[in-house]
Parts: sequence; C-alpha cells; structure tokens
Amino acid sequence: MFKIPENLPKIRSIFFYCYHSLGKIAAILYIVFGSMVIGFIIFPFIRLFSKDKNDFRAKARNYVSNVFKRFMFMLRITGIARMRVPEMEKLRNLKGKVIVANHPSLLDFVCMTALVPNANCIVRANLTKTPYVGIISQIYITNDENYDDLFEACKEDLDNGNNVLIFPEGTRTPRFKRNIYQKGAARIALHAKCDVLPVFIGGSDKYGLGKHDPLFSYNPVEEYFYDFQLLPEIKSSDYEGMPSPAAAKRITDKIEEEILAADAGYRKTNTECRTFNNV
Repeated sequence: MFKIPENLPKIRSIFFYCYHSLGKIAAILYIVFGSMVIGFIIFPFIRLFSKDKNDFRAKARNYVSNVFKRFMFMLRITGIARMRVPEMEKLRNLKGKVIVANHPSLLDFVCMTALVPNANCIVRANLTKTPYVGIISQIYITNDENYDDLFEACKEDLDNGNNVLIFPEGTRTPRFKRNIYQKGAARIALHAKCDVLPVFIGGSDKYGLGKHDPLFSYNPVEEYFYDFQLLPEIKSSDYEGMPSPAAAKRITDKIEEEILAADAGYRKTNTECRTFNNV
C-alpha cells in the first residue's frame, strides 16, 4: 500500500501520508458527487432564470468557478493542496484568449476554472461517460465535435469576451516523458484571430494525481502545491500570411517551447519544490 516509486523520496511520516491520501480521496469523491448535483439539480434551476443558451452558459460557468474556488479553499485549510498565483487578477480579468497549460495532475482543470471564471474548455469526449457528464455536456465543448463546428463555437465564445482553455497534450503529463503537443489550440487561435496565453503549472510533485497513479497515494514528503506562472503571450497576428498548417505548427512549437523553458527554469530556481511530474 505504501510502496513509492524509486525516483521519489521516502515517506516522511506514515500518519501524514495516510491523512493526505484519505483527504485526496475525499476531495475526488466530493468533486464527483458535487458534479452530479450541479449538473442535474443546480443547472436546471439556473436555466430557468437565463435569457438564452449563451446567458445560461455564462451563469453556469461562473457558478462552477465559484464552487471550485471554495473547493480549493477547503483543500488549503485542510492541508491537502494550496495554490500560488502571482498574477491572479490578470487571470480573472482575461478576455478573448486561448489559454494553454501543461497538465501534471487531475486537479488542473479545477484550478484553472476556479481562476478563470469565464473560460470554456475543450474536454475529452469520453468524459461525457463519467459522473461529470452533467457539467461537461451543458457548458463545455467536447473534442468529438466536427472541427468546423468546434472552431466556430470557440470563435463565438472568444468574440463574446470569453476564454477557451485547452491542455494541448490532450492527457496528463507523464512524470519523466513528454507528450506530443496537439495543434488544436493553435488552430482555434488562428481561426478566431486571437492570442494564446501559455500558463505553466509548477509546484510540488503531484504523485497520486498523475495518470495511472494508485488511488491511495500522495506526495511522500509534502502537500500538493500548485504554482502558476503566466508566460509571454503568443500573437496569432505574427503568423498571418503563412499557410494555415505551417502557422499552426509554428504556434504549437512556440507553446511547447515556452512551457518547457518555464519548467527548466522552475527546476533550477525552485529545487525545494519537487516538480518530477511536470514536463
């Protein structure tokens, strides 16, 4: 039960490891059951007081963002996880941006949604077969849609001052390997003629929230710590005049370059934070 991968430090305290592991499991269950309550009870109520589909989605996303803010506050006071966001106000006030981020853990979507209240999100279609279906199917976009419809839906949101959140790796970042960055975020930015804001998620190792990590597991020496860094924006206008496939590749390469550079710098200057599972 307490077997830790060889590349991680040994458990500092069995008591605190058990406490944090159980707290993490409780938090996951809270999100699962809370999502069902929101999707099937709260959202119909919000819909009654909405003028149209867009108004409903705006109110529903704002509600979810507030719920996730309270959830992250709960994790902080219980010592399960904490966040550091130096440019929180900038994130809260973003408009018309494609936001991309690395994806080291299960809670990245929760954190980003709490920080950016007006963010739509491109999510995997298979999540509609999970308890999250009540939220995802009503206010976010799944990647099984026709590309043209997906791009138009994103453009409409961006034109209305909302943001689109994408994890370009398409899945959680492996601990010591690299995923291929997908071109979807770049293609949306080019189609909508908007800029891309890369965000690097650093902090402590997220063992227990990574892909294929055991359910009863946690960082062996410290609490989960999320450190958000806003990276330089990538201007889609800089790639105008190029063929669309070439422009999308150039922007995608730039996104990956910025995030990898941020990770390398973070490892060098924050050696006390074990960022093993960040690319």
